[in-house]
Amino acid sequence: MVIRRVSTTRAGGVSAPPYDSFNLGDHVGDDPEAVAVNRARLAKGIGLAPDHLVWMNQIHSAHVQRVDEPRTSAVDATDALVTTTPGLALVVVTADCVPVLLGDARAGVAAAAHAGRVGAQNGVVVRTVEAMIEAGAHPEDISALLGPAVSGANYEVPEAMAAEVEAALPGSRTLTARRTPGLDLRAGIDRQLRALGITAVAVDPRCTVADRTLFSHRRGAPTGRLASVVWME
Repeated sequence: MVIRRVSTTRAGGVSAPPYDSFNLGDHVGDDPEAVAVNRARLAKGIGLAPDHLVWMNQIHSAHVQRVDEPRTSAVDATDALVTTTPGLALVVVTADCVPVLLGDARAGVAAAAHAGRVGAQNGVVVRTVEAMIEAGAHPEDISALLGPAVSGANYEVPEAMAAEVEAALPGSRTLTARRTPGLDLRAGIDRQLRALGITAVAVDPRCTVADRTLFSHRRGAPTGRLASVVWME
C-alpha cells in the first residue's frame, strides 16, 4: 500500500473573486456551481471518481468518523475521517487551520484531521490516532504530514489564549514576528504526534498568511478554502 497526499493552492479553478480561483469550500459564500466544478477538477487531477472524495462539514470539534464507502454527500459534523478502503480519498478544507494527513501503509489505514485552534486544543489529533489504532494501525508505522497553515510568526493571540492552548497542546506557544504572544499549532501537533510514538512527521513550511498563492481567512475574509487530501493506493 502507498499513501498519497496532496494540498491544493488558489490556482486552477473557476471561482470569481474573492474566492479566486480554486476554492474547494462550499460554505464560504461562493457560487455552488463553481465549487462543484472545482471539486470535479480536483477529483480528476488525482485520478479518482468524484464520489471517492469524502468531504466533511467541519465544526472545530474532536469528533472522528470512520468511512469505508464512496459517498456523494459530506460527512456531517465531524473534523476527522479514518478509512481502511484503498482509493477512498479523505479531504480537509482549510484557510489557516492545520490539515493533518496520516497513513499507515503497512496496515492499510489512512486518516485526515482538521486541526484548528479549538480542535487541536480539544484533542482531535489524538482522537484520530486512536481511531487509526482501533482500525489496525501501529504508531511506529504511521506517517504524518502537517499541511499549509498559519505560522507562529503570523498567528497573534491574547496572552491568556496562548497560555490556555499551551497547557493543552505543549509546544504550541510562541512569539510572533512582532514579538507578541502567538501560536504555532503545527509545532504543538508535531510534538503531540511524537509523544504518541509517531516519528515520521513532515511539516509543509508554507504559511497561509504569508503565501498569497494560498487562501487565508486571517489575511482577508471572505475567502476560499484549500483542500488537503490523503488516500491509499
